[in-house]
Amino acid sequence: MDLRVALIGYGTGGSVFHAPLISSVPGMRLAAVVTGNPERARAVAERHPETSVLASPDRLWEASGGYDLVVVAAPNRQHVPLARTALTSGLPVVVDKPAAATAADARSLAALSAVRGLPVIPFHNRRWDGDYLTVLRLAGSGALGDVLRLESRFERWRPEVKPGWKESADPRDAGGILYDLGSHLIDQAIALFGRPERVYAEIDTRRPGAAAPDDAFVALEHRGGTRSHLWMSATAAQLGPRFRVLGDRAAYTVHGMDGQEEALRAGLTPKDPGYGIASPESYGRLGTPGDDRAEPTAPGAYQEFYAAVARALRGEAPPPVTLNDAIAGLEVIEAALRSADEHTVVSTRPE
Repeated sequence: MDLRVALIGYGTGGSVFHAPLISSVPGMRLAAVVTGNPERARAVAERHPETSVLASPDRLWEASGGYDLVVVAAPNRQHVPLARTALTSGLPVVVDKPAAATAADARSLAALSAVRGLPVIPFHNRRWDGDYLTVLRLAGSGALGDVLRLESRFERWRPEVKPGWKESADPRDAGGILYDLGSHLIDQAIALFGRPERVYAEIDTRRPGAAAPDDAFVALEHRGGTRSHLWMSATAAQLGPRFRVLGDRAAYTVHGMDGQEEALRAGLTPKDPGYGIASPESYGRLGTPGDDRAEPTAPGAYQEFYAAVARALRGEAPPPVTLNDAIAGLEVIEAALRSADEHTVVSTRPE
């Protein structure tokens, strides 16, 4: 029987990412969407006519026995309260990033998850970016030798502030670029090289009228000496390479963003031919000066996150991302904030 999924929230996260990805996975069914916005409710009815629309989360909790999974794609400050209610209602949860506004809140959610015996799975879909999967393959195969430094960027040119909770300076909103794009970059670096031992950061609010940080650099030192240098910005008038990975045998450099978000925004889904496939013109380069070649980009596959969630719920495999992964990322974000505030390197080693 299909896993019945209830999605809370139908803004960009819910409509562009979660709903089409859930609907593309065999054995999963988008059974309900929770939104109190009439325009979004009509959008659900048009694109997912077999999906029920619920006006509030209370309607979901009243009928919790009719679902097998809750996906929280509401604004950040609602992530923990909604996930806690889902757990106490007997339902496992996927929660969009960042899983919580603080590492302490995420740890409290992990404690409840353990007590209830139900998973909370953070939505870190960028682990299925094609360029990241290519870096993962090259680093694991030895093609780069020992990786000395990972350079990773999510940069944009958005000089005008767009109103919304993501631009909020209220800590409860976990707004700003470090929690938004930084959550992805930090998660990818930790997944590649492990939790860092030291963190250094420069965090700025550059745009007129901006209240939350919109430009940041974070440096991580991993055990063994590998360093990750991470840039995230809304003020980049020219964009640097998406990845530049320097090894002691070779390097890999690739420009441009993974195309899945653009495809999903255009209304495509993983069921469409060519979804996730990068064009040869966008391939990165692998090698050394004067001796490099095009390196095919691995297919991007955000749908694999939900396929792995389905396997986990059926007891066939562990969750694709754990709450401990998200806690580690939040601890790095908090160390970065402290580093930028104190102009110092912050140790993350257990005392």
